Amino acid sequence: MNSDRFALSVDDYLAETNVLLYLNDAVTQLLEHKEEYTQFGVVRYFAEYFNSVKNGNHVIFREFNYVKATQHNRASFIRIFWRCFRQIGKNGDLLAAMEYSSLLQLLCPDLPTEMVQNAARTVLFDDAVDSLMSFSDFLYSFQIQFFFEEFLESVLVIYQDLLSGKNPNTVIVPTSSSVEQLNSIAEDESEAHEAVDSAVFAECIEALCERFKHSHPSPAAVREILDNTQRISYYGFLLALAKSEIISQDIGALPNKSELLVDPEMDQELERLIAQISVSPTSNSSGSATGLKEPPKKASPRKSLHHRKRIEMESDGSTEETDSSEN
Repeated sequence: MNSDRFALSVDDYLAETNVLLYLNDAVTQLLEHKEEYTQFGVVRYFAEYFNSVKNGNHVIFREFNYVKATQHNRASFIRIFWRCFRQIGKNGDLLAAMEYSSLLQLLCPDLPTEMVQNAARTVLFDDAVDSLMSFSDFLYSFQIQFFFEEFLESVLVIYQDLLSGKNPNTVIVPTSSSVEQLNSIAEDESEAHEAVDSAVFAECIEALCERFKHSHPSPAAVREILDNTQRISYYGFLLALAKSEIISQDIGALPNKSELLVDPEMDQELERLIAQISVSPTSNSSGSATGLKEPPKKASPRKSLHHRKRIEMESDGSTEETDSSEN
């Protein structure tokens, strides 16, 4: 139990833990599915809801606005995507951006394709956006794009200001109108690959972090990246963020790259399921010869979020690194 929470005021604690957001969502879900949940009891429903929040399973099949609503939600979604599809990395398959977008939209149907394309541009750098990528390269790039979405929007504005020669000491946070122009700016490959002075860029980003209300990488980690080069492009900066183990550890959703394809808990569960199938009477050759094999039972209709079982989606995939990405 974290004793630091006792040092916070009530309002600060509620804001930091997003309790009111989750409570509001729980009540909304209950009202929308009243007939379904009341048969199990309201107390049990709330217990299961907050247990799913604690375990990080609450973001599966939810709308994008909910999935990105809190840092915990974002980290949970990244972790679920990794665990569902890590087999792609184990088997060595390379996929295109649209294929990764389809996999992500299995978990969050309205997740924007633009976010996936931005992650792909970071990995592929100078190559065409429809080139193939390894699972690990894409995953760490998507993690940065998704977890630090608002921060990267502001960094892109600063980067464009430096290219155009505007005052580097003026940190501009994007407004609702300027955000609409960011995708087209990011898609301008010639500008996004032009380099700016790393020292000046670092100063502007540090000033941004001091006043920024959304999630952002630690200024120390950013400074370490920018101190290693004299000039850097926008996509070069994103690629360095994606490769930073310090930043990934701070997010807390993924293991180190060397352990990315290792998940003993999931492997044990798969072995248990395979063992059950191998000893199942329906797999017996004598039983199948009689033609009396019992037809599979139909799954009950899907319950909404809190009565769905945890997904165990494992597809074939790859350990090969993207042939065009930098290591």
